[in-house]
Amino acid sequence: HSLGSNQTGAQSRGLHLHSTLAVTTAGLPLGVLRADCPQPHPKPPKVRSRNGTLTAPRSYQVPIEQKKTFSWIEGVRDLNSIARQIPGTRIVSVMDREADVFDLFDEWRQDPRIDLLVRAMYDRRTAAGAKLFESVRSTPVRQRCCIRIPRQSARPKLSRQKARPARKGRVADVALRYTQVELQAPSRPGLQEKAPVEVWIIHIVEDNAPPGVEPLEWFLLTTMPIPDAETALRCVRWYCLRWRIEDWHRVLKSGCRIEEVQHKTAERIRRAVAINAVVAWRIMLMTLLGREMPELPADVLFSDVEIEVLRRYAKKTG
Repeated sequence: HSLGSNQTGAQSRGLHLHSTLAVTTAGLPLGVLRADCPQPHPKPPKVRSRNGTLTAPRSYQVPIEQKKTFSWIEGVRDLNSIARQIPGTRIVSVMDREADVFDLFDEWRQDPRIDLLVRAMYDRRTAAGAKLFESVRSTPVRQRCCIRIPRQSARPKLSRQKARPARKGRVADVALRYTQVELQAPSRPGLQEKAPVEVWIIHIVEDNAPPGVEPLEWFLLTTMPIPDAETALRCVRWYCLRWRIEDWHRVLKSGCRIEEVQHKTAERIRRAVAINAVVAWRIMLMTLLGREMPELPADVLFSDVEIEVLRRYAKKTG
């Protein structure tokens, strides 16, 4: 299935990957809960508007099941199934801006066994008629805190990604705000009759960034009640753990080289992803534990058979 064209105009074929990685509140990866490989759906046909731009016709409604965002909804359903098996464990699903859709929050309130923590993308209208971001920006600062921003290497222009300049690591001093809001349902068939969803929005902003540096600013939507600043800070710390899944994807791509598999069918690609997903998790887990506890015995992570195979492989010559 086509994923789009690259810089030369050639079509790139393959599958999307949407995954869920379980981590502790300390950031230790516990395993891969979900690794879904949906096929890309064709984009809706475009028509030329009066001003000459090409847009999808308003009458064209893509079912939510055919959108990339549906994987987030399926992830919530999976987590609800897990929550039934471990009722004494609190589960919080941390998601990036792609998950900021009303359908997700509507799905959550049907069976609220877990909590959501989503970085907001859209400055939508609230049920009170105000803009979402201004609703929290206008509230008083509750506390100040520091957020560590990791360094970022430069990235050239890729087929579906913009070029990215290098960034030095630093610590950002941010102001913290939070308030409760009601998300208004969009005027879309199937949703416009839905009642608003009550959530909390957390805002952190770097109001004294160094010259020439883009200030840090996050808007986080959560279904958890935020009674005090400490709870809001806890949510911010949990959102910082979202980068763990980026690290896991990096191991999957660079270490396991999953993008280089040459299987001809989607089913074989999915099998390769399933195997390498576990391998990438174990590599990531060993790396993190090795940094923190270099003297940790090998039998904590490996069986006797695995240790013997590795021992013989290490002694292999030529």
